[in-house]
Amino acid sequence: MSVPLVDMHCHLDLYPDPAREVARIAALKAYVLSVTTTPKAWRVTSSLSAAAPRIQTALGLHPQLAKSRKSELPLFDRLLPSAKYVGEIGLDGRPDCKEFWRDQMEVFEHILSSCQRLGGRILTIHSRSAATAVLDVLERYPGCGKPILHWFSGTQRELARAAEMGCWFSVGPAMLAGEKGRRLIGKMPRERVLTETDGPFACVGGRPLKPAECLETLNFLSDAWQCDAQETDVNVLNAFRSLIVD
Repeated sequence: MSVPLVDMHCHLDLYPDPAREVARIAALKAYVLSVTTTPKAWRVTSSLSAAAPRIQTALGLHPQLAKSRKSELPLFDRLLPSAKYVGEIGLDGRPDCKEFWRDQMEVFEHILSSCQRLGGRILTIHSRSAATAVLDVLERYPGCGKPILHWFSGTQRELARAAEMGCWFSVGPAMLAGEKGRRLIGKMPRERVLTETDGPFACVGGRPLKPAECLETLNFLSDAWQCDAQETDVNVLNAFRSLIVD
């Protein structure tokens, strides 16, 4: 029995031919979360997959764009009642982003406050070099929703804290390139582990990943969890179904 693939974080609108990718996803019968980086992109990106119910579109404002696009927060709030998923959002602590840290915090806190006010959303969160700060903010907004830490690259202590807080984790082939990423994946609570690609940004062998190209990650999870491929596929699918239950 073939189990549907799950890709909880990709940028469908940034592929050269999104329509071709939608057709490919539909043929695979995969579940894909297409994230956006600005509120203005949400309606157009949603329309790309209007005829593909297994593709959902998240309403986002990427932390790297916080300074230049925070003027779109009122639009975010107008669109939020129509969006079940929110992302890509979060914080980025790398040196080239730290110069507009206050803008990042303003945007992230505004979004979590809005989600909290509307009863919570499923959130896909960027936390590169900022895991502790992201977790601190999440703790200030209980009820903001179900946080998924995408491409988590924090410390093992931060991972343990995130797991204790009930966070989910989406992991992809790019995380397998280094020993740190493999160790982190092995310590994540398997009932809250989902697969992702982060395509077309993430690459393997110099080639951008296509949506739902998650087989390499699933193979790694099978080894880490010491179970066969079918059991691993089912575990990820069950985690996805548990996540989306209201």
